[in-house]
Amino acid sequence: MQGVERADRELLDAQALVGHLVAAGSMFAFLADHRLDLFADGEFEDLFPSGKGRPSIPASVMASILVLQTLHDFSDRETAEAARCDLRWKVATGMALDHAGFDASTLVYWRRRLAKSDRPHRINDAVRKVVQETGILRGRRRRAVDSTILADAVATQDTITQLISAIRRVGRQVPGALEQIAVVCTGHDYRRPDKPRIDWDDPAAKDALVSALVNDANALVAALVDAELEGDAQFALALLALVAGQDVVPAEGSDGTDGRWRIARRVAPDRVVSTVDPDARHTRKSPENRRDGYRAHVAAEPETGIITDEKVTKAAGPENSDPAVAEKFLDAEGDPCEWYGDSAYGTGDLRAAIDDTDADEAVIKPKPVQPPVEGGFTIDDFTVNEQAGTVGCPAGHTRPISEKTRTAAFGKLCRGCPLQPRCTTAKTGRKIVLHQQDALLRQARRDWADKPELREKYRKYRPNVERVISQIANLGGRRLTLRYRGTTKNNAWLTHRTAALNLRNLLSRGLTRTAGVWVLAAQTT
Repeated sequence: MQGVERADRELLDAQALVGHLVAAGSMFAFLADHRLDLFADGEFEDLFPSGKGRPSIPASVMASILVLQTLHDFSDRETAEAARCDLRWKVATGMALDHAGFDASTLVYWRRRLAKSDRPHRINDAVRKVVQETGILRGRRRRAVDSTILADAVATQDTITQLISAIRRVGRQVPGALEQIAVVCTGHDYRRPDKPRIDWDDPAAKDALVSALVNDANALVAALVDAELEGDAQFALALLALVAGQDVVPAEGSDGTDGRWRIARRVAPDRVVSTVDPDARHTRKSPENRRDGYRAHVAAEPETGIITDEKVTKAAGPENSDPAVAEKFLDAEGDPCEWYGDSAYGTGDLRAAIDDTDADEAVIKPKPVQPPVEGGFTIDDFTVNEQAGTVGCPAGHTRPISEKTRTAAFGKLCRGCPLQPRCTTAKTGRKIVLHQQDALLRQARRDWADKPELREKYRKYRPNVERVISQIANLGGRRLTLRYRGTTKNNAWLTHRTAALNLRNLLSRGLTRTAGVWVLAAQTT
């Protein structure tokens, strides 16, 4: 059943005895005074529907602990120890000095209850209500978007490790799979916990092992393909099928039917990097910066730094790209805004989504267009007539736009053209590929070049979101590493962290509660 805080204080109440030692205006002092106002018991009643059993830790106490945990990036054990031994934590949570605290597993219990509820992000929602009530965003209609890669909580696995791990997982989670493994899997003894015993310096031995493991995986999938599976068992078999195909190609001189395989010399676009955390992905923020993990997306009001939306996604995949998630932020915002973003957000689809609202405005740096020949003609030097369905080149030639592919091929018209050295080196001539939103993209590039006030607004407001990103991804000069597996759990972590950062932001502006209303210091004078 749900526990509630006692109205009377205990004899060794930490706030009464040592509360004066906690810095005024700190998160600890604020939670000591206002945790019940911020996290009311009624907001958590649905987590304990039966009303029976031993009382839980009060919701106001546990919500405060979860906020402090993500703010300080503590593990569950570190959090339980802080609640037991740190005077500041005892003051913030209303515990007595001699309170023995709680077991670290209690945090897991509460996170699971929240995740299974209809409102899994209610802690963040509570802080958003405070933001709204203070009016700090009133009249501020700018939103800056950005993302960062957060390292996952597991080790990146190589192909061989993934194949073995996936087969073992099927054996654990699929009924009857262990018997099938014993029959059809002959390339390795999957009961052994150690690595295969081969000469790892011999390429031929490694190729033979890869072939054996892939054949075992394919044989096991074939043996279980007709089984009626669901839940974890179904996922385990699907993961094995994915792992068996994502990193391998037929060996040289083979089409794969003879069972000879080798590791591909490329990275699959949506590669699973670990069977322990199948949602983690390989990606890069730049050609030099390759990372494994998740992508954290945020939208923030650039003048105040208040985070208005957030989302953790897989680090790769078109549906997880910066502009795709920004479009969801746009839909969730409701009110018209100016949207600020770097060139990663300068896609035609996002610009079209902003343009379709008739009220929002895009202050987004356009993606630069590259000429095929250095210093030569770019796509902007070609004239597009959408009504006529034609493209004209700098030399005056005109070609029709293909309705299916939206391409215009100049082909033999390029032969002997005096402008060819500045246009293309292709033997088949120049080919122009037009985006569905080509007109919007061209207009954006023209506006960026012709309107210095647009560039000035971008330089003034867009960089501010970098500070927000830094606060999310760093603590005390170190880069944070995620502590959980899976998109859902890590997204819950992000909502708790943004709630803590927003609350800290408001505290720096003098957040207090007067006559039952949340106000900032400037509003009380």
